[in-house]
Amino acid sequence: MNLGLGILVLVVGVIIGLVAGFFLARNSMKSYLAKNPPISEEMMKSMMMSMGQKPSQKKLNQMMAQMKQQSEQAQKK
Repeated sequence: MNLGLGILVLVVGVIIGLVAGFFLARNSMKSYLAKNPPISEEMMKSMMMSMGQKPSQKKLNQMMAQMKQQSEQAQKK
């Protein structure tokens, strides 16, 4: 009887730990991506140049603002 109770407590503890770890990692990753976006302004500039466009600073700023707005909308959902 005691052994069964010990195993049950162990299994419940592992499940609670997995769920808590998942939400902690998810929250941590969201905050990291908000602070460090995966595409920088320099990467955007080189991508536009490879497509044959001459990027102006105004256009780069607009695209970065659009990306930031989209990421904020995605976080609200």
